[in-house]
Amino acid sequence: MHIDVLTLFPEMISGYLGQSMMKRAVEKGAVSFGWVNPRDFATDVHRTTDDRVYGGGPGMVMKPEPLFAAIESVRSETSRVIYLSPQGPPFTQAKAEALSTSDHLILVCGHYEGIDERVIEALVDEEISIGDYVLTNGAIAAAVIIDATVRLIPGVLGGDGAAEADSFSSGMLDHPQYTRPEEFRGMKVPDVLLSGNHAAIETWRKQRATEKTRRVRPDLLDG
Repeated sequence: MHIDVLTLFPEMISGYLGQSMMKRAVEKGAVSFGWVNPRDFATDVHRTTDDRVYGGGPGMVMKPEPLFAAIESVRSETSRVIYLSPQGPPFTQAKAEALSTSDHLILVCGHYEGIDERVIEALVDEEISIGDYVLTNGAIAAAVIIDATVRLIPGVLGGDGAAEADSFSSGMLDHPQYTRPEEFRGMKVPDVLLSGNHAAIETWRKQRATEKTRRVRPDLLDG
């Protein structure tokens, strides 16, 4: 997979993607990243990428000319153009799984009050929101989308079944996890996890996952 991030502030995300699991994914050849700055496609002397809103209102909107040129500079027949927007449907594990099979993603990061609607109408395949709140720009949202998606590419996590065991992959939250020592400050690891009885352990994990989901996210069970 190749992912191009279209942003006015590539430094906000490039450092993150050069660390930990994302760095290893690049080294394994599972993914590659590119950066496209709309300011490089502005044609005026000031390299202007935003302007006032038609009809009045606060803030500035990103102009269509540099955005069209920036997207079209990397767009191909296999590209999927995604605009990170609080107005899109919420990002989910299922969406991450769907995106993980893509050949090429172009993530368009909005800034200021957003982008000119003509860019969305002509070039954007879908809008995605990472939550019901507003960020100063879309670079952080792009990092979230990339992390959740890339880790699902076969071979990135390394362990068989690692991604399938994540929260939400089964439609529920994850069960509690423990490691050594067996006792810490008077708190003990549940006996069933030390029993070696794999059937009993699996039953316990399902029960605890269901209990937590019902308590914290009952909407997942209702769905």
